[in-house]
Parts: sequence; C-alpha cells; structure tokens
Amino acid sequence: MDEDLRDMNPNELIAEVKKLRAGIRAHRDATGHELCWHVPELWNLLPEKVEPRPEVPPKEEFLLQCRKYRDSLGD
Repeated sequence: MDEDLRDMNPNELIAEVKKLRAGIRAHRDATGHELCWHVPELWNLLPEKVEPRPEVPPKEEFLLQCRKYRDSLGD
C-alpha cells in the first residue's frame, strides 16, 4: 500500500512528512463541532483515494457516546 514511498527521494519524503504533519495538526487543533465530523481532508492526505462511508451506531447510542465524550472533558 505504501510502495510509492520507495520511489521518493529524500526531499520528496521530507515534503510528504511535512504534509502529513500539517494534516494531523489541523485535525488536532480542530474545535467546536469540527471535532464531531468525519474528516475527509485528513483521509485525502493518503495516496489511495476512497469514498469513505462512516458507519455509525443508531442515533440514540451515537448521541449517548457523544455525551460521554463531552462529559469526560470536564466542566
């Protein structure tokens, strides 16, 4: 799956790492409702392109787990 890395020179590898780090930082620094959604921008940093369809539990269970997560943050 990561065969493309073998063909990259050191400068290309460094650029790839910087791109991935920027994507991870953007996700880490997300706030508000951005934390609750799937993140195709992050997934699109991968070389393989797919159309992800997130599977989520039924609505009541989903909302319960969101509430547990929010409560775990305190205040």
